[in-house]
Amino acid sequence: MNSFAVNSRPATDDQAASPEQALLSAVRPEAAGAPESGIVEVFNYGRGRQGLIPLWVGEGDMPTPSFIQDAATRSLAAGETFYTYQRGLPELRDAISRYMSRVYGQALPAERFFVTIGGMHALQMAIRVAAGAGDEVLIPSPAWPNFLGAVGIGGAVPVEVPMAVDPVRNRWSLDVERLAAAVTPRTKLIIVNSPANPTGWTATREELEAILALARRHGLWIIADEIYGRFVFDGSERAPSFHDIMAEDDRIIFVQTFSKNWAMTGWRIGWLECHPALGQVIENLMQYSCSGVPAFIQRAAIAALEQGEGFVQHQIERVRRGRDIICSGLAATGKVEFADPAGAFYLFFSIKGEQDTRRAALRLVDEANVGIAPGTAFGVGGERYFRLCFARRAEDIQEAARRLAAAV
Repeated sequence: MNSFAVNSRPATDDQAASPEQALLSAVRPEAAGAPESGIVEVFNYGRGRQGLIPLWVGEGDMPTPSFIQDAATRSLAAGETFYTYQRGLPELRDAISRYMSRVYGQALPAERFFVTIGGMHALQMAIRVAAGAGDEVLIPSPAWPNFLGAVGIGGAVPVEVPMAVDPVRNRWSLDVERLAAAVTPRTKLIIVNSPANPTGWTATREELEAILALARRHGLWIIADEIYGRFVFDGSERAPSFHDIMAEDDRIIFVQTFSKNWAMTGWRIGWLECHPALGQVIENLMQYSCSGVPAFIQRAAIAALEQGEGFVQHQIERVRRGRDIICSGLAATGKVEFADPAGAFYLFFSIKGEQDTRRAALRLVDEANVGIAPGTAFGVGGERYFRLCFARRAEDIQEAARRLAAAV
């Protein structure tokens, strides 16, 4: 007979509840409080519909180029399936260094870069460096919902700082005085996403200087999410960056990904950038979160950096055309309002008379057969907006604009 008596313990309140309730009641509050994604709700509602144009998530419609796929295949054939460097293959860190040094016009040595399981992994590690239980993290909002989720799961407290549309300049703007007013003794970190998801806000050099001055004044960290830095529409090669203004001792951690530039969302590879003095800290966090990124995926990333500039330029041009098509198509209705996105590949817009954007996004799946994300998924200030991704072929964007115009 089994020596473990199943019902040997006295009954408790948890046992009186259903098994599901008992399990949920034992979950840590930070995990139980992780928010459901409002984007995924609409995605699941429209998934698999015949002829639907999916503009709800942050990726384009182009598959990863074959020269990137081939590099991974060669690596697998060569047997690169073992544990590898925690910080990333030296060859990949060197390739990232060359790429970043070229794009940002300064020497950025390989020791600054650490290969991660996508940008989300880089973000989580950066948060762990800068903020913990009870600390406050300032997040300009509307914002990518994963910022709030990652902060909260880590035990810190996200503090949303509302942004606003500047009607004169027709752009989203961040009031740095409002940001400064949100700082308390518990504040440890500011997350700055520029160009921004979902608004397209692209910080000017002056705005970045003001944010950096605030961080220096209060001894705060900055996490700079600049993953859309190449997607700008003013003719520049890239958006303004903290790289342009920072000093060696500034507490800035950059998160990056291969997902957007090289159409590698499903590969889950990115990088974190920081001062080399933090190298052992980052390596330790890598050890206890993923133990390193698969070597064959890193080989694909090397090919992306070394052979992929033409593909990046092609992506940028497609996005620029998609932006022009959707903006002109929706503006012509007279019922859609938005600030022109200066960067990234999203349009954040409102429809006159629509207050419940969650319900409206579900309805537009039925009525227009177009999938867009409700602004309620993006936090404070986003409630009356919708987000769509225009990183698709022009024909799809034209048809989506036509369908949405008819529906509104």
